[in-house]
Order: sequence, then structure tokens, then C-alpha cells
Amino acid sequence: MRPFVFTLLLSAALLLSPAYGGGQEPTPGPPAQDVQRFEIVVDSYSFKPDHITVKAGKPVEIMLRSVASIVPHNFSIDDPASGLDIHKDVPPGKDVTVTFIPEKTGTFVFYCNKKGIFGAHIEKGMKGTIEVR
Repeated sequence: MRPFVFTLLLSAALLLSPAYGGGQEPTPGPPAQDVQRFEIVVDSYSFKPDHITVKAGKPVEIMLRSVASIVPHNFSIDDPASGLDIHKDVPPGKDVTVTFIPEKTGTFVFYCNKKGIFGAHIEKGMKGTIEVR
């Protein structure tokens, strides 16, 4: 009888665990069709594409895909007045996701604020723009 009780308790624990659908309900996010998704390739001193257009008030998700093998970069937007104050490190060879909701229309610069022995990355052309409509 003991193996039966153990199996019963183990089954109950698994069914109630979050990994198997039990426990707390996940918090719903915005519907997938409402999220504006982009992939930007982060390379040596460049972002590709270096211009994206988004809609104000809708969530934006940017996957930053680093193809650099040694040099770390980051993704920065310095415009706190518009709600865009973003600073996200992008390690070499890694993917990093940035999410935000642009509230104001306008054109905003994103750039890498890293500095190396050969100068600041932004001075080497590592910048782009987000146009919010």
C-alpha cells in the first residue's frame, strides 16, 4: 500500500506545480498581434537595420542579435521625457530582448555607448533611429 500512497502524493505535487500547469495562473500579456517585433543585428560598429518605425502606445519588442565575436555592445536610448530611457548590454554572440511602449511620437536615436581603445562606438557609426508615429 505504501508505493500507492507515494505515487498518489507525487502525482498530486506534480499536478499542482507551476511547471505542469498547476499553481498560479500566468499573467496575460498583450495579445501577440499587438506587439511590434523587430530583430536588429548588432555587429562591429553597426546596427542592421538602423531605422525602424513603430506605432505609439503599442508594445515594442526588439531582439538584439550580436554577431560580434569579442567586443561587447549595448543598446541605449536617452530620452526620458518621452519614456524612452533604455540601456541594455548585448554580450558578444548573445541575443538580448528589449521591450518598451513608446508613448510620444517623434524620431529617437538608439546607439551603443561603449568606448574602446579605438574610440566611442557611436563615433564609429554605431547608431540608428526609431521613428514613433
